[in-house]
Amino acid sequence: MLTELRHRLGGDSGSEAAGYGKRAGLLSIGVGLAGLVTYLFFAISSHVLDTTEYGELVICWSAVFITVSILQRPVEQLLSRTVSEHIAHGEGYSRPLAVAAGIQILVSASFFGIALLLRGPIQNGLLHGNETLYWIGIAAIAAYGASYFARGLLAGSHRLTLYASLIISESLIRTLFPVLVALGITSGQDAVALGIVMAPALSLICVPVAFLVGADRGNEERRRAVVDSSSRKGLEFSAAKGSWFAGAVLVIMLSEQTFLNAGPLLVSGTAGAAAAGYIFNVLMIARAPLLLFQAVTTSLLPHLTRLRAERKEEDFHASVRVTVIAVLVFGLVVAGVMALAGPFLMQLAFSDKFSYERVGLILVSLGMGLYLCAATLNQGALAQGQVRRAATRWIFSAAIFVAWTLSSVVEEVDLRVEVGFIGSAALLCGLLLLIYRNPKPEAGHEIKPDSPEEVEVQLAAADEGS
Repeated sequence: MLTELRHRLGGDSGSEAAGYGKRAGLLSIGVGLAGLVTYLFFAISSHVLDTTEYGELVICWSAVFITVSILQRPVEQLLSRTVSEHIAHGEGYSRPLAVAAGIQILVSASFFGIALLLRGPIQNGLLHGNETLYWIGIAAIAAYGASYFARGLLAGSHRLTLYASLIISESLIRTLFPVLVALGITSGQDAVALGIVMAPALSLICVPVAFLVGADRGNEERRRAVVDSSSRKGLEFSAAKGSWFAGAVLVIMLSEQTFLNAGPLLVSGTAGAAAAGYIFNVLMIARAPLLLFQAVTTSLLPHLTRLRAERKEEDFHASVRVTVIAVLVFGLVVAGVMALAGPFLMQLAFSDKFSYERVGLILVSLGMGLYLCAATLNQGALAQGQVRRAATRWIFSAAIFVAWTLSSVVEEVDLRVEVGFIGSAALLCGLLLLIYRNPKPEAGHEIKPDSPEEVEVQLAAADEGS
């Protein structure tokens, strides 16, 4: 009986993991191109601007990217998970779309009100009095709202080719602006910074296509849904449920951007814009692979959600395990490259205006591997319904990173950020691993008698007993 249940609820883990690996690999090619083009945006900008102008540019970008990731990506993750879950159960997803749109409109409206009230501190303090950078940042955040909404729909409905097209178009448009400066067609910091807002704005042409093609894909997937009707109970999606999930993911996104972008901002306040530009370049070792890894995380969450909905636990854990091994190996390879030729490669990419320390580059490379491992485990935890538990671990680890960076334990500020990054990434990875290996029912999701969840628990108990 146990074997029969396992066969019915499980599946061929090798074929599922291989299928996921193929889809993630194809998407990685497209998003990898986008990551490379984004890398070129900063490399070219570093060459055509002086150190202060470049530092101000990366501060503006960091502020925009942090805000967008915190405010807009929770809706993307919400749609990615719920659309995939509804398709796997053979249900429509118009309700999740409406709820997600309402959440995003409310959050965006609140942000604009706060941004206008705090225009003085933002423009004069953070952006060194640059009015153009202020309005570019505000407009870019607005444009990215629609872009991330479309990304969530595309990921959840498994339209990954169109997803990659949207990302690539954004990167190409953004990089065109420093290229025009390098060719002498335009000049100045404002001309380069304009690419930050024009990229998401012009790429919005993909959004109508996203809705049309995403809807067709959803209808096809629902027709092929294999989950029995008994597992559809509790699938109702309310504004409260969506808000809880999006709120917890917002905390995760805030913590994520603290890891990746708080370093330059904190350094800017204590050591100036030029120092901020230096540490920004160093953290590009972690940031550039993360852009590539977005291809994996984009496909991983809906993939794992579907496997959970179909009770394919072996496939679920096989997909997480393969991804974790891959990112750890990648981190070791990058660390080896940095050990051999890191300072030379960094100056080749970002000019010789800065001198890079080999030890710091190695630390960030290893920290990048651990951070990507944590991001993988986080997607597994979200698919298991552990969003609030994961959020508390993220915010705790991010707070440790900020506290360490602001301390004076290590006198050199750049080394302090580098050590803090790898240490906090290791802490986060360990905490998320504990959640992933020991999931607990979230509040309001108690296991009911004779439900599929109860069968799962019984199978797990049998495994523990044996």
